[in-house]
Amino acid sequence: MYQILLVEDDRALALAVQKLLESYGSRVRCVEDFADVLGEFAACQPQLVLMDIKLPYRDGYYWCSRIREISAVPVVFLSSASDNMNIVMALNMGGDDFIAKPVDPMVLTAKVQAVLQSRYTDKPLACVITYGCQQNVADSEHIKGMLADMGYAFTDDRHKAQFILFNTCAVREHAEDRVFGNVGALKSYKAEHPDTVIALCGCMMQQQHIADRIKQSFPFVDLVFGTHVVHRLPELLLRTLTRKKRVFELPDMDGVIAEGVPVVRDDQRRAWLPIMYGCNNFCTYCIVPYVRGRERSRQACDVLAEAKQLIADGYKEITLLGQNVNSYGKDLTPRVTFSQLLRQINDLPGDFRIRFMTSHPKDCTKELLDTMAECPKVAKHLHLPFQCGNDRVLKAMNRGYTAEQYLELVHYAKAKMGSALSITSDVIVGFPGETYEEFQDTLSLVKEVGATSLFTFIYSPREGTPAAKMDDPVSHKEKARWMAELLALQEQISAEQMQLHRGETFKCFVSGKGKLGDNYVAARTDGNLIIEFEGDDSLIGSFQNVKVIEPLTYVLRGELERN
Repeated sequence: MYQILLVEDDRALALAVQKLLESYGSRVRCVEDFADVLGEFAACQPQLVLMDIKLPYRDGYYWCSRIREISAVPVVFLSSASDNMNIVMALNMGGDDFIAKPVDPMVLTAKVQAVLQSRYTDKPLACVITYGCQQNVADSEHIKGMLADMGYAFTDDRHKAQFILFNTCAVREHAEDRVFGNVGALKSYKAEHPDTVIALCGCMMQQQHIADRIKQSFPFVDLVFGTHVVHRLPELLLRTLTRKKRVFELPDMDGVIAEGVPVVRDDQRRAWLPIMYGCNNFCTYCIVPYVRGRERSRQACDVLAEAKQLIADGYKEITLLGQNVNSYGKDLTPRVTFSQLLRQINDLPGDFRIRFMTSHPKDCTKELLDTMAECPKVAKHLHLPFQCGNDRVLKAMNRGYTAEQYLELVHYAKAKMGSALSITSDVIVGFPGETYEEFQDTLSLVKEVGATSLFTFIYSPREGTPAAKMDDPVSHKEKARWMAELLALQEQISAEQMQLHRGETFKCFVSGKGKLGDNYVAARTDGNLIIEFEGDDSLIGSFQNVKVIEPLTYVLRGELERN
């Protein structure tokens, strides 16, 4: 899928061209700020620019010359000034082709495809498939950044790629099964295309028994590496290609923090910003500390520098990532707390929103909740997993808090932020040894918390964790019955929570197309609630004020408030 930047001030024409080219599989971003075309170019990172000549502020010749200072990306001019002099000037200024207005759709698509094919088809194609959490997504963006620097273009079709990489997740059995199934399905493709490199990385690969299984049962996999050496992908791939032998790189030491790794982001307005790696908590059911290593915090100056660049590039939502963001800075000298880091990012100039995940209740402080309440750019959304409502089970999980202590945090947060606060959480159903009576404590906690939504999971044993060795007498069928009870309760609570917002107006970030109708776009409130309203695609990537007119169970239907 190619990314195209359209620099056209005729809005009707821009939307028509966008619709046409997207029907052929490209992604088209229309410039909104004609005073900063170069900034939008940097944010978009396109493979092609379509450029009008007559534009507000500066003409297309100027912007083409500025783009040529930093990039060789092809530029095709669109203009009604189609006399020979303007065509020659457009080409002399660095343009690759010229399309006269009024634009003929067939000519436009033919020339665009010709330019893209001539420029990019000679590049090897890489397909990166990502499983798991937001941290894995962020890792994959850096993987694609390194591959792009190595000369790769990208495809979503693994059967067209010369390099196929699976970035894996080890948190739940289902994710592992999907990886094995999808990798196994490539056996015949590899036999037909022996030069294709198949690689696996991520949390699954950091487990020795998984790596051994890959080595023995999937001989057509060429490259396997763990979470601690992602930044060494160019070196590892070079070894694979030049030595013509399988490469397994699985160091068991904690990974370094590699700064300056290139990145190709999947979204042009929302960005993942890792602030730390690893986890020290060792919950008895969780494999993450074993595959991600101990906690390592990035220097605050490096986090702030990346945040500043994201803001300058036009990103509107920045999500700070860590296995436990509340532990940020404990390993830094001098110490910087997560609350202090949030305040520093909040004080940066610009119109943007800060989110973060994931928080651990035992490290969640009133200082953090005060910071959320006092900082206008910090979203009033608290994802605070409690996992279970029974103290005995929580102790068996090694969670480090009681249900009462969790509720104390929730009540304090609600007192500080009121109706603006949205709480979400994770719940594990059927932990080894959990009884139905103990599960009832979870239901009681769910009622008192009043979360807008829950992420619920039936316990999945992970080899190498203490919980995997615990007696687990309750059948999966019985646990599924408990899960159904929990889901029914949360559906009722979610519907009640949504009803509270009828008639409210929210400042929302418009994130993409909606699902309520072809003419709907979807946005997220400060509290991470989804609200859909009628509007055109030009609103995507912007903040808008939206009034709730109909609360549904898991989504709000609204209407755009015009100034």
